Amino acid sequence: MSVSLTAHQLIGLLVDPGGYRSWDEPGTGEPVDPGYRASLARARERTGVDEAVLTGLGRIGGEPVALVASEFGFLGGSIGVATAERITRAVERATAERLPLVALPVSGGTRMQEGSAAFLCMLRITAAVQAHRAAGLPYVTYLRNPTMGGVFASWGTLGQLVLAEPGARLGFLGPRVYEELRGVSLSPEVQRAETLAERGLVDAVVAPEELREVLRRALSVLTRQPLPAPSPASPLTEPAERPDAWQAVLRTRRPDRPGTRELLRRTTEELVLLDSPGGRDGALVRALAVLGGQPAVVVGQERRAGTRERPFTAADLRAVRRTARLAEQLGLPLVTVVDTAGAELSAQAELDGVAVEIAHCLTTLLSLRTPVLAVLLGQGSGGGALALLPADHVLAAANAWLAPLPPEGASAIVHRDGTHAPDLARSQGITAHDLAAVGLVDTVIPELPDAADEPAPFCARLGHAIATTLATLTTTPEPTRLTARTTRHRRLGDTLDLP
Repeated sequence: MSVSLTAHQLIGLLVDPGGYRSWDEPGTGEPVDPGYRASLARARERTGVDEAVLTGLGRIGGEPVALVASEFGFLGGSIGVATAERITRAVERATAERLPLVALPVSGGTRMQEGSAAFLCMLRITAAVQAHRAAGLPYVTYLRNPTMGGVFASWGTLGQLVLAEPGARLGFLGPRVYEELRGVSLSPEVQRAETLAERGLVDAVVAPEELREVLRRALSVLTRQPLPAPSPASPLTEPAERPDAWQAVLRTRRPDRPGTRELLRRTTEELVLLDSPGGRDGALVRALAVLGGQPAVVVGQERRAGTRERPFTAADLRAVRRTARLAEQLGLPLVTVVDTAGAELSAQAELDGVAVEIAHCLTTLLSLRTPVLAVLLGQGSGGGALALLPADHVLAAANAWLAPLPPEGASAIVHRDGTHAPDLARSQGITAHDLAAVGLVDTVIPELPDAADEPAPFCARLGHAIATTLATLTTTPEPTRLTARTTRHRRLGDTLDLP
């Protein structure tokens, strides 16, 4: 595992030519201990910098951004009192000037020569970061190799987006300390960036040479002001076919039906795909996106990997909640996309608490203060689908459906076999039009007659509806929208002939 780039090298890789201005001022005072004083002098001579962190203003794609970059060559990037003060001032300045903040930590943690005083400075930095986040400003961190100890356990992982260098060692306890305390070695895989990404603890693993473009696109979404609603000349003029329920189920199971990733690729002007539990073969899609001029955070289900159905896991549901909180912190609308054969059904899923995670997803989305738009794209089976459906508005493809179980499962319960699945599908009220009648679905997006046969026009229709609805939701006063959400969910399931 190689040591990361120097702070100057990484800043040079990220910012526009000539686009960096240092905020750093020379430190005052020297430590009393002669050995420590000599170590500082050697570190300054060896690295050409005066502290373990550089701060300043840079431009990425022409847009200003505050930067905090650690220098590992300076005493392992460790954080002393002077280091913490420099970081804190930079964060406070970014908040005062309303700048997005990008932190590039690489550190062994607290500077042992300064003991508890330095350790407690993590609180100082964290308080400044919290104030920056509370101001609704983007904070992105890029964890480099290695990022350990108090840095990892505080400001290093507090980014609304947490990116990481490939192969980086990231963790709380250093390997030498672990071996000394436990008498055995700690596998490097435990603290590897890719391992943390698979568990939803890191949002994306990004190579240094790709970081500039990822940051440019991410900041483009995070700082984008919404455009006015798209033209009212809506493409939703075709009459929506009312498909037979069983035919709709079969259509949503076609392997060539557009999924969440295809929908995003076809409809977004800007897209940053984030890592999800299970990586590319996982059942979750997380993204920052601009759709029809509307910036949003997207979390959706991807039902298939080739011919294999992707089960929705407890880790996926935890990532849904993390993504929802990201949207709220940034003041961006959340778009959820539902297309799943259901949550994972296994002994491990029970131990992982998949049912508890579904419950927590429901409460998280119901209480979210930012606008929430749900899209029922295809299959909507069981609690795995329900977990993403609390919203201010729900769009549904004409063939989409929602049911407690797949029709075959319902047939097994009611008739003790799966042969009655078509009849159960027709009698349970599972189609998009049935769901509109009981208040869950607000708009049905036509399929003519099947999205798999017209992927581009279908995605265009749905993308237009998403952008139009987001524009309406984001301009609705928050108290009005939240009151309407409460009323909406209070009446869900009512039939049209009830008062």
